[in-house]
Amino acid sequence: MSHDDQPGGRQPDGGPQYGQQQYGRAPYVQPQYGQAPYGQAQYGQAQPPYPYASPPAPRTNVLAIVSLVSAFAVSIVAVITGHIALSQIKRTGEAGRGMALAGLIIGYVGIAFVALFFIVWLVLFFSVMSMPGYAGTPT
Repeated sequence: MSHDDQPGGRQPDGGPQYGQQQYGRAPYVQPQYGQAPYGQAQYGQAQPPYPYASPPAPRTNVLAIVSLVSAFAVSIVAVITGHIALSQIKRTGEAGRGMALAGLIIGYVGIAFVALFFIVWLVLFFSVMSMPGYAGTPT
């Protein structure tokens, strides 16, 4: 009887045949050349993304920034760009709604102050001009 004919496929010395596994012991598998150890990415492969990474923040609308900055210098530009920015933000979902609203509010307040200034200036100008004896008119 040859060792192939032994019961259980055992060799005459009692060891397992080549390619068979002994009970209670995992077979040894030699890693191939260039293969990374368990749990690490192989060379040239990207690491998996972090499972709890937050998505990137949405872009800020440029006209919202322009509206806020110009609100302190040229109020009418702030109002116009603020309205355009709000419509773009509603359509595209960009960030910057607060800046556009702040630009609008500050712009409208600035326009109101300029209008109030000119009204007060005109009232004072006409009241001074209507005084008798002013501007070289004989009394």
